[in-house]
Amino acid sequence: MNLDRTDRSIIKALKSDGRLPFSTIAAQLGVSPGMIRQRVLRMNEQGVLQFAAVTNPLKIGYHSMALIGVKADGHRMREIARQIAAFEEVIYLAITAGTYNFLVEVICSDNAHLLHFLSERLYSVEGVREAETFIYLDIVKEIYAWDPPHADGETAAGPDGAGAREASDVTV
Repeated sequence: MNLDRTDRSIIKALKSDGRLPFSTIAAQLGVSPGMIRQRVLRMNEQGVLQFAAVTNPLKIGYHSMALIGVKADGHRMREIARQIAAFEEVIYLAITAGTYNFLVEVICSDNAHLLHFLSERLYSVEGVREAETFIYLDIVKEIYAWDPPHADGETAAGPDGAGAREASDVTV
């Protein structure tokens, strides 16, 4: 889906405050609230835009976060990824190229919980061969706000896209 200037402006407004009324966005853009509502609904239905409450795991009882590089049997990667993604501790999983087949981000209540996750859950998945765990000591930067590419392929960061991250979903 190509996003026009109005779509990008709506996304930008919602990134600053996901609870912003459509009437406020409409007034900022000089259009009707109904137009904003229709565009947000369309972007949401097409999977371009989603709404989510973002929490800080470290402030709600999770004191151990880690990124785990997982090596797995290549002929069953998608199946293995689905099994790992189903664990409640897993908050992010990407199938990757390179040293690891997956990068898995987990949150655990403490290091004992992380050890249990690794030994009893992750390694119980048939096809998981090896894992390397990187425990987070501190989170210096975590953002969910980045600009979608412009309609002509240019990103907000510049014509070469440097500094902007492209993806198929925008989380507000």
